[in-house]
Amino acid sequence: MAYTEVTRTGYGTRLKNSLGGVLIGILMFIGGTILLWWNEGRAVKTSDMLKEGQKNYVEMENPAVKSPDMEGQLVHAVALATTTDSLSDGTFNVGAVAVKLHRTVEYYQWIEHEKTVKKDKIGGAQETTHTYTYSKEWTGSPVISGEFKDPDYQALNFVYQNLEDASSAAENVSFGAYRLNSSQIGSFHNEQPMAVTLDEDLTKQMDKAARDNARAFLTRGGLLDLVPDSAAIVHTQGNVVYIGRNPNVPEVGDVRITFTKDMPSKVSLIAKVIGDTFTYYKAKNGYKLDLLYMGENTAEEMFDSEHATNKMILWLLRILGVIIIIAGLRSIVSIVPTLLKVLPFLGGIVETGLGLVCGIIGLVWSLIVIAVAWLRYRPILGISLLVLAGLLIFWLIRRSRKKKAAKADIPEPQAPQAPEIQIPQYQQPSQPEQPQMTPEQQKEFEQWKQFQEFKKMQDQMNNQQNNQ
Repeated sequence: MAYTEVTRTGYGTRLKNSLGGVLIGILMFIGGTILLWWNEGRAVKTSDMLKEGQKNYVEMENPAVKSPDMEGQLVHAVALATTTDSLSDGTFNVGAVAVKLHRTVEYYQWIEHEKTVKKDKIGGAQETTHTYTYSKEWTGSPVISGEFKDPDYQALNFVYQNLEDASSAAENVSFGAYRLNSSQIGSFHNEQPMAVTLDEDLTKQMDKAARDNARAFLTRGGLLDLVPDSAAIVHTQGNVVYIGRNPNVPEVGDVRITFTKDMPSKVSLIAKVIGDTFTYYKAKNGYKLDLLYMGENTAEEMFDSEHATNKMILWLLRILGVIIIIAGLRSIVSIVPTLLKVLPFLGGIVETGLGLVCGIIGLVWSLIVIAVAWLRYRPILGISLLVLAGLLIFWLIRRSRKKKAAKADIPEPQAPQAPEIQIPQYQQPSQPEQPQMTPEQQKEFEQWKQFQEFKKMQDQMNNQQNNQ
């Protein structure tokens, strides 16, 4: 079940924190700028060193025979790296003839996970909700549960035995007639499980120590019944020593120790021969070259891999530098949205806008730093790119001016005159002439008119009588 805790930060405290963030932001901005500048120089120098090595190395055809001609030469060679040194782990009294021996320790513990949700309040305060959850996991170091937020989990973690990771390496690793140096031995990796067998006396000692550690802790927590009285606590299986009641069912407090060893293997190297061993090759720019790859690799494959790694690191650090610069700018201006967060929505709008502006400015500044660094470390190429860019801009400006001048020399065309259109006068058509009536027709028409007038008078009289 999750445990929740709510904290409140006042407006004044937030302003104070923002003022402190300004100084931090300035340092981040400067640090990101330095990182970008240094990274460009590092990448260029590393590339130059690799190219110089590619031109100057020679093949060591037979590393099994020591040749005076190879003295002081940068060589590429492939041979079996082996040793007769015996390595051991003093705590568990186990060992093997190997190039390296590793002990890795893990603890089964309760782990606290935190999730935070922040909410701005009217007036400028901020409310933060912390949600804590807990799970059992294997981890590389004991976890102090007394610092957990949930009181129910504060007394649950303990360990049967507190151990540390450990590694040891052989001092004498042969490479044909030569020996690998310490840097090359450090780059060697060919891990394999190392079977572990503990003697009876050591097992009893470890078992007793584990019970005592558990009892000392569990007595305080009232959990003494978790410690078995007679069942074995120390178990050995393959390359693992398990301290706990049941290796198949992990419980809080259990410890798992895993042993591995690096066995002899064929390797490829590029280094400078000195006596019966090797050292780094120092390029003209001061950078050093000393490579060891596992397996059989040609010189070109190794150089190509190093060039690819250099480019990958270049871009990773570039991205990191840009992020640091943008974060620094946002921290510098964080005081502005904090001042306006008396009204949360207003502060949020300003914060989003400033974040966008800081992103653009940070990106532009990063590009400027990278460009100036290229001028510093690759002056010919950098100047050539600037000249090319300048010529392009000059050509575009000149082309634009020519177009404007050509347009100005051409007279403006006159608008064509619309032809005069004669609109004919509209004449109302004349009334058709009335046909002439004969005398007889005229007489009949007069009689019809008298009849109509008489009928009209008669209708009026009838209407008056009806009204009365």
